[in-house]
Amino acid sequence: MTASTPPWPRLRNVGSVQLMTQLGTELGLTVPQCLAQTGLDVMALADGQAQVEASEELQVVSNLLAGLPEQPLLGLLAGRRYQLSRYGIWGYALLCSASLGEALDMGLRYLDLTFAFCRIHARKDVSGHWLVVDDSWVEPSVRRFLLLRDSSAIARIHRELTGLRQPFKSVQLALPAPPAEQLAAYTEAYGCMPQFDAQEHLLELDPELLARALPGDNPAMREACELQCHQLLQRYRARDGLAGRVRELLLEGGAALPDMPTVAARLHLTERTLRRRLGEEQTSFRQLQEETREALAEELLRMPGLSLEAVAVRLGYGEVSNFVHAFRRWKGMTPRQYCRSERG
Repeated sequence: MTASTPPWPRLRNVGSVQLMTQLGTELGLTVPQCLAQTGLDVMALADGQAQVEASEELQVVSNLLAGLPEQPLLGLLAGRRYQLSRYGIWGYALLCSASLGEALDMGLRYLDLTFAFCRIHARKDVSGHWLVVDDSWVEPSVRRFLLLRDSSAIARIHRELTGLRQPFKSVQLALPAPPAEQLAAYTEAYGCMPQFDAQEHLLELDPELLARALPGDNPAMREACELQCHQLLQRYRARDGLAGRVRELLLEGGAALPDMPTVAARLHLTERTLRRRLGEEQTSFRQLQEETREALAEELLRMPGLSLEAVAVRLGYGEVSNFVHAFRRWKGMTPRQYCRSERG
């Protein structure tokens, strides 16, 4: 990751955009106003499994702030909507955890499956156990909103897991104290009155509460959920960075997979620079090419009427035997055996 690359995944589930659009319309905006300059429309919101660009969600935040300047508590209003059921498999993984501490570990391990833009990590020192909410990567124009949204969403999640109105021992925010008439909203959001003008944004954890068993403890379900979280995170990360762009170009290759000089030229890079930057992302062009060939092979073999020769040519193999050998290495079976297994 370069200094200019944000630490969150480029792609995320559409659920957060749905929630913020609902908030915007309830406060008087129209759906087109909420989605302005995103390229999204109401049909995109209808598909709960759709993915959106992080930049599109950030644009929705900017639209809300521009359209609702009279709402100083907008971030807190948004955060209360992020209940665990909205997070899909990540939320279920937390609910199946044995204790709050285990749920916390699970949640932070797969943070990139959430809607948070603030980076969140645990810290233990002589002063206590803390969740640190780091908003330094967030653009200043949306920083306060996202800090309040993400941190109050954490409080909402901890309330759901523990059943306690006050899930934290204390809350510190590196924000100036708001007007007195707004303080009640902060107490409602966090379960206690935050300390303002702090050095960092901190949520103090209760060690005894971390050890408390959760009612949904289910080891088998937890293991299955974590496996799905791992697989989903891998798919998200596969689309990020230069490696993700290379995969896209490989998939767009047409009649055959493009070679490295072609891809480098498309990216306006030298082959040497492409090789170096992929190495920085802990991969290589050859590895990406193999991964793409494997994924394309599965897709092409499912297409009726397509011969093995045609599949081999599309994947860049001069001989069918070379393709069969490669496929056996990937799947432990021949292409014909794979087709029979797919047909059941």
